[in-house]
Amino acid sequence: MSLNERISKIIEYSNLTPSEFADEIDVQRSSISHITSGRNKPSLEFIIKIKSRFPELLWDWLVTGEGEMLKSQLPETETYEEHTEEEKIKTTPLPDLFTMMNEDDEFGSDETEVEAPKSSSGESFIPAQDKAPEKIPDSQRLENPGDQILGQLFGNQQSKIKRIVLFYENGKFESFEP
Repeated sequence: MSLNERISKIIEYSNLTPSEFADEIDVQRSSISHITSGRNKPSLEFIIKIKSRFPELLWDWLVTGEGEMLKSQLPETETYEEHTEEEKIKTTPLPDLFTMMNEDDEFGSDETEVEAPKSSSGESFIPAQDKAPEKIPDSQRLENPGDQILGQLFGNQQSKIKRIVLFYENGKFESFEP
């Protein structure tokens, strides 16, 4: 029995018209007629849609045509073994992150809290570097401008400049503190 004939048999088993069957498994109606007529072969996605809608069908029969069509047609011993294996799988769920945290008394015991550096709003913390700052050969050192020049630049604001940082196109930067 070809795969196309098995799909026709499934449509017959479902007691649906081919167009209702197409709607049921969420495929185009024309694809059903193309497959049942033998013009096209069904894709894996098509077969998976059939299997997910009709879980009682056996994969072996659906794909290769071997064995029985339905799980209910299997001998008693095989269905009992499959049933108990499914129960074993269902009764041993994998723990999730939150149950592992609740069950683990030592969770987070090795971790130490690092106090975040205090910074004023608008500033980000830059950790001190261990090495001496790298000299950039093309740059010139800025002279420390007096309060008069700073007042002219920034309109006599009451806030004083704490740090000036220059960013260069090559990714380097210089920091100046007046």
